[in-house]
Amino acid sequence: MEKETLHEYRKKRNFRVTSEPKGKKTRKKKERLSFVVQEHHASRLHYDFRLEMDGVLKSWAIPKGPSLDPKVKRLAVETEDHPLEYADFEGTIPKGEYGAGEVSIWDSGTWEPEVEDMHQATEEGNLQFKLHGKKLKGSFVLVRTHYNETKNKNWLFIKHKEDKGKKLQ
Repeated sequence: MEKETLHEYRKKRNFRVTSEPKGKKTRKKKERLSFVVQEHHASRLHYDFRLEMDGVLKSWAIPKGPSLDPKVKRLAVETEDHPLEYADFEGTIPKGEYGAGEVSIWDSGTWEPEVEDMHQATEEGNLQFKLHGKKLKGSFVLVRTHYNETKNKNWLFIKHKEDKGKKLQ
């Protein structure tokens, strides 16, 4: 399954030119799921939000970056799955290559689904989760927009409002 999900990722890259990881790492069952947000200075600055799921990083580009304000909804455009090693990637993607520009890690940590079945929630376009990062902490949701009946890649990234008496962990 991992080989198929990384097909689009590998097809877009020339690994003789870019230092981006090709993807070989597999996950140990008992480890917590990881997430990373990468600041990506490509043709336009955006932030790549990645959640570990099924041995790959499910990925969304957030043009204005994630927000900690529950009143702010950020567009998150679904992109191709990335290999797990990409969570550690920082560097320059060479000019002329897909995604050319500087990549740096903006935040990282672990995440946990706040739904019974994260696969079903992702398929239905309403994935609720908790982030345990350095900057991003607490409950969030990715909600697929319904502007298009076909496979829509536009989602909204939203911070859940926390209970006033409840402290973020």
